[in-house]
Amino acid sequence: MSAPGGVVVGAGGSLVYPGARRERRILSLGPRPSELVGRDALLAQLTEEFESYPAAPQIRVLCGLGGVGKTSVAVEFAHRFAHAYELVWQFNTEDPASLDGQVSRLAKLLGVLDGADSEASDLVREYLASRERPWLLVLDNVVDPEVVQRLVPGIGHGHVIVTTQRTDWPLGTATEVPVLARDVAIEFVLSHAHEASADEAGRLGDALGCLPLALAQAAAFLRSSGRSVEHYLGLLSSDRARILAGVGSGKLGKAVAGAWAAATAQLGGEGSAPLALLRLLAFYAPDAIPVHLLIPDGFTVPVGLDPQVTTQLGKLSGGRLSLDEALIALREYSLISPPVHGAVSIHRLVQATTQDALDADQLAAWRHAAAVLVVAALPTNPEMPDSWPEFAALLPHAEAALPAGHDGLLRVATYLGSSGSYRAALASAQRVANAREQEVGLHHPNSLAALHEVSRWTGASGERAAARDQLAELLPLFEQAQGPEHPTTLTTRHSLAYWTGRAGDPAAARDQLIALLPIQERVLGSEHPEVLETRHNRAFWTGMAGDPADARAQLTALLPIRERVQGPDDPHTLNGRLGLAHWTGEAGDASAARDQLAALVPIRERVQGPEHPVTLTSRHNLAYWTGMAGDPAAARDQFAALLPILEEVQGPRHPNTLSARDQLSRWSAEANALDSSSSTELETPPEDG
Repeated sequence: MSAPGGVVVGAGGSLVYPGARRERRILSLGPRPSELVGRDALLAQLTEEFESYPAAPQIRVLCGLGGVGKTSVAVEFAHRFAHAYELVWQFNTEDPASLDGQVSRLAKLLGVLDGADSEASDLVREYLASRERPWLLVLDNVVDPEVVQRLVPGIGHGHVIVTTQRTDWPLGTATEVPVLARDVAIEFVLSHAHEASADEAGRLGDALGCLPLALAQAAAFLRSSGRSVEHYLGLLSSDRARILAGVGSGKLGKAVAGAWAAATAQLGGEGSAPLALLRLLAFYAPDAIPVHLLIPDGFTVPVGLDPQVTTQLGKLSGGRLSLDEALIALREYSLISPPVHGAVSIHRLVQATTQDALDADQLAAWRHAAAVLVVAALPTNPEMPDSWPEFAALLPHAEAALPAGHDGLLRVATYLGSSGSYRAALASAQRVANAREQEVGLHHPNSLAALHEVSRWTGASGERAAARDQLAELLPLFEQAQGPEHPTTLTTRHSLAYWTGRAGDPAAARDQLIALLPIQERVLGSEHPEVLETRHNRAFWTGMAGDPADARAQLTALLPIRERVQGPDDPHTLNGRLGLAHWTGEAGDASAARDQLAALVPIRERVQGPEHPVTLTSRHNLAYWTGMAGDPAAARDQFAALLPILEEVQGPRHPNTLSARDQLSRWSAEANALDSSSSTELETPPEDG
């Protein structure tokens, strides 16, 4: 293998330049890394880029987050190929005074100091420009790019490796050094820990964001203390600031705690817009933070925040350019990832050290500000499909920033359920309910509201009897806390009726809704959305109790009201169309039901997505009524296309999947003129209750 600059393998395996005389080499390098993992590709890239030996010095920049291992890569390269260069010199450029001393030392060693007033850097540059044999400079921790012009001549046979947290370098000269791949981090931890499992090593790698310097610190601690990975993970939770400051890990620890000090010092100090943005980002989930949703065009600082936080966030409210300048500053020093579609990522240890630099009052104030901004960014109607992309982007950050019992998390649960993730919605609502019960007690209206959401998504997840029983227990608590005709009490009665029917007693559900409807109309008004939903469900359970013609008549009268009040594309209106098609077919007009569903399915796909549960239900019913209208071959083909999607989206044992499989068998048999099996029908999916 050839080495950088056209070097070839000489006798005895040493690397020499053709025709070069063996002379004394000048060398000043930090210690070679004792262990460098996961960087073979990066070293090979450097070798390849330096291989085409140019007429002018070739500069390669290793940039990235502090602690990611840029210096280790540069120093390893310099040690590996030191024999190929006449001079190899590493400068630590962070401190100007120290750098002056380093340059003077090299100038003296080169014998170019002439006692005149010449700058040592000028003399070193002239020396390097005059050399015929190659040289290598490692300019470490560059904060000011002017350092490169100061030390590197415009001509000469040299290579330069710059390490820096800055990213604003000429296009094509910089390579961003990433954190380690997760599998490499796991192997590294396992090689140093005492009897650790791969799962424990993975959790430690995740906790440290696979940052090499942090992993090295952890390894040093584990080796020296003999402690377990679980113990170290516990320390990261209970004593994060101390453990990142290097307790028990020698000199490595201080480097981790201060890895970003130089970068943050360049942000403009207390009160600057970049520092305000960095502090805000420290309280969200680390990946894909949608900055432009949290701080939109025309952003104004919300009222009620801590005065100092208000002042600092005010730096970001001076128009879009203010935010862009702050993002650019953070990106220049590798404190955030490049923005992608308005979102940025930040290393979890940068978040940790940013939080640890705040006192208790500042910590609480910035945490509150992050919560207020994410709540303001959440769309108000989580049931509308147009809002779902924003909810998806904000979800992890709401979970990270909001207290466990916050209303915003119930809004997130409603989004999850409305978009088809029923079990995720149930888990989210249950966490809110648990937190509220601990904070204010079971009988508080806030706790009851969260438990109502738990029942809703319990039923939607398939536990219909459990949802009914939960609501039967909740109803007297609502009546006691808020009165029998309070809107939330009436909503609870509606939900109880709905899940009573879903649990197998349609006549009881119908009767409960008949009793509820006049009270709701008197309290809420005849066109209130909840009244319309009660009318819809009364019709549904009327049909399920044995009178499909009456159900069809009720839904026929209701549909134009829903279209006018709620809009033709509202999910509730679409549910009304689905119900009308179902009871039209059950009332004896299969062809009309088929045609109604054929018109509905493309609207469902456009509004709610092709794999949403209610879209799949609409497709299921279309296939069913196609068969009932006399076209078993078309029904068979529609079920054949639908079944693999149901298996993937809802699972092979889901009731809807099993029903579709049965229907495929039925219509396949009928299409082949075999004996038909008894028909089965698919009910419409759970609706808002």
